Amino acid sequence: MNTIKSTNFNFNHQKSLYKGKVRDVYNINDELLVMVASDRISAFDVVLPRQIPYKGQVLNNIAVKFLHATKDIVPNWLINSPHPNVSIGHLCVPFKVEMVIRGYLSGHAWREYRDGKRTICGVSMPDGMKENDKFPKPLVTPTTKEDVGHDEDISREEILAQGLVTEEDYNYLESRTIKLFERGTEMAAKQGLILVDTKYEFGKTKDGKIVLIDEIHTPDSSRYFYLEGYQHRQDNNEKQKQLSKEFVREWLMENEFQGQEGQQIPNMSDDFINMVSNRYIELYEHIIGESFDRIDLSALELQIEKAVNDCLS
Repeated sequence: MNTIKSTNFNFNHQKSLYKGKVRDVYNINDELLVMVASDRISAFDVVLPRQIPYKGQVLNNIAVKFLHATKDIVPNWLINSPHPNVSIGHLCVPFKVEMVIRGYLSGHAWREYRDGKRTICGVSMPDGMKENDKFPKPLVTPTTKEDVGHDEDISREEILAQGLVTEEDYNYLESRTIKLFERGTEMAAKQGLILVDTKYEFGKTKDGKIVLIDEIHTPDSSRYFYLEGYQHRQDNNEKQKQLSKEFVREWLMENEFQGQEGQQIPNMSDDFINMVSNRYIELYEHIIGESFDRIDLSALELQIEKAVNDCLS
């Protein structure tokens, strides 16, 4: 099945191309960014060797939906989405931190807690919790934003001490993070889901305005549980039924891969690839509340090039 592994377009007025873990980002005349959501998948900061059909379409469409639904909370970078795999928006200078917020003791926070730690990013976690319990209130746990390698946990105090963000800007980022998470939680609940944790990225436009950038509330940046049966599963020490990329991380860990030096990425069979694709589509249909419209996968690059150039012109 055709997928987008990598792109190398030459759009009108293009100045440069940056390839992230999942997205290819084109600078248009130092004014706009064209962000192409590929079908690459990463885990533990490693891009895995096979692509996931429709993954880019899922991520881009969910992000566009939530950017529109939250622009009353904070302005965002998005201008248009001329193709299901593409977003076009304002070029911004990203902050060197990612704003992670956690409503539940899951994933990385749980692994830290399980190993005996009771603080994460300088924030205290209560004693007596078990995996996937709800925190008394959401915790803001930032990370560094690295161009290469692993993002690292960092506290508010360290961010300010290192001058990564001014105190005024950090306070704004934190307040918007909490408001965005509240909105995402409300929207997820309407679809029978729990928004467990997520991350937001912010940047500044040329005129110094802080805006939300990149993706939000997607399965790559967020973790979701099914609301129905959540408490029953917690009370009976059962695993939560979830929709997120965590199942890919769990599969890798079961196969002795966590991105560490010397570890081999396990074989990704066709059945596994199809299962991952179906899980991404399942999340789309649950969080958006509508059927997923699979695009024609033939001549994807030509579709994208025409759609973007028509939009830019």
